[in-house]
Amino acid sequence: MAGKFEIYKDKAGEFRFRLKAGNGQTILASEGYKERAGVTNGVESVRKNAGDDARYERKTSTNGKPFFVLKAANHQVIGNSEMYESEDARENGIRSVMASAPDATVDDQTA
Repeated sequence: MAGKFEIYKDKAGEFRFRLKAGNGQTILASEGYKERAGVTNGVESVRKNAGDDARYERKTSTNGKPFFVLKAANHQVIGNSEMYESEDARENGIRSVMASAPDATVDDQTA
């Protein structure tokens, strides 16, 4: 099963997307966008940048959990991962985004 971008509105009324893997697990989530065009551009930016390992910033949270951030060529954050239990799990998450994003369908739940 292919990946899927879900576009939705949060409680503050901002547009957001989450990329779900074929198993339904969220593997990348965006920040809020004021306009629909912003979230649409964010989805396209994930598609464009997901295949480039250099675009992934591997981080560790203050509680010691690994996670990653996907950045565009201009170094702007496109999306964040969940917190992982290990660095290996984080690498699996990155590989999942790389595999899922390019051909993921879009489910616009705000339309």
